[in-house]
Amino acid sequence: MRLKEGFVVYDLCGKKIVLAQGLANIDFNRVLSLSDSAAWLWEEARRQGDFTVESLAKALCDEYEITPADAQADVTELVAQWQQEGVCE
Repeated sequence: MRLKEGFVVYDLCGKKIVLAQGLANIDFNRVLSLSDSAAWLWEEARRQGDFTVESLAKALCDEYEITPADAQADVTELVAQWQQEGVCE
């Protein structure tokens, strides 16, 4: 998988959100809000380019004190959300 081009994480009043670049693409009814760890995973997915749930879960374990099983479950849920929102393919 990989993140689609044209989506950027913005910091809006201390909250991390994903929006399409360019004012014409902004739909404020569909703003994807990210926790700090989800924003970190977004940047990690961008860094990896082609990523898997497993590669992101491993990176999450390396960065945070989290069990592999919890990391796998959290990343699986997050990537499913990204797919549903259409920001990764």
